[in-house]
Amino acid sequence: MKIEVKNLVHEYIPGQRALDGVNLTIEGTEPLAIIGQNGAGKTTLVKHFDAILRPTSGTVVINGRDLSELTCAQWAAQVGYVFQNPDNQLFLETVRKEFEFGPRQVGMDEARIEKRLKHVAELVGLADKLDVNPADLSPAEKKFCAIGSVVMMDCDVVIFDEPTCGQDLEGNARLERIIAALRDAGKLCITISHDVKFVTRCFPRAVVMCQGKVLVQGPVEEVFSQVDLLKQSFVVPPPICRVALGAGMSQAVFSVDDLVERVRKERNNCE
Repeated sequence: MKIEVKNLVHEYIPGQRALDGVNLTIEGTEPLAIIGQNGAGKTTLVKHFDAILRPTSGTVVINGRDLSELTCAQWAAQVGYVFQNPDNQLFLETVRKEFEFGPRQVGMDEARIEKRLKHVAELVGLADKLDVNPADLSPAEKKFCAIGSVVMMDCDVVIFDEPTCGQDLEGNARLERIIAALRDAGKLCITISHDVKFVTRCFPRAVVMCQGKVLVQGPVEEVFSQVDLLKQSFVVPPPICRVALGAGMSQAVFSVDDLVERVRKERNNCE
């Protein structure tokens, strides 16, 4: 999988740039997080990946194909987008119908739909609620219904917009399992999130945006080590990371065990 963003500009209002010349290459299938303050351009950027939005100028190329070559409906077979608010996505009478709708639109055969339905329903924790109206689900369950309806389509790229909003510890753990399952299936998962602890647990790579531009990108250990840059987009590293950096360590760590191991290694190097 390769997504190439070249000099991408998007203006909702003429002269006011939500994206200001973004250049970005995303390659491979390692999960990727996009972080930054509200209004940084995160959602605007990812909505270009499945043609929900079209560039004011610049290009988006996915696996060698320009975004402009296909409609949003055609891109939906390759790039799935889960909205931050599931009420903007869910519209059918049962969870089952929500899960079956997308695959049918992209021409998936009924036998495959049935096979995927069982797997995805278990993955998102709704196997016992397939005949429930999504309106009767809890807010967290609605989020997983929306996620399941997109995962059902077996897209090469799956985009989550703030999936941890409204989730408890169990919900976050389920999200981690879903992201791991997508990775294991060779799918690229791109996630917008303000939850830096969640980001450092689940994503080897991160992109930080600020005022419509990419501020920094790379492995999370390198990204979260650049504290001064992160401040520009009001991103605060996790507490353990701040302790390590405050102690003079050169690279970010994200768990107590990693911190202890790093201290042990540095102490041995000094002896």
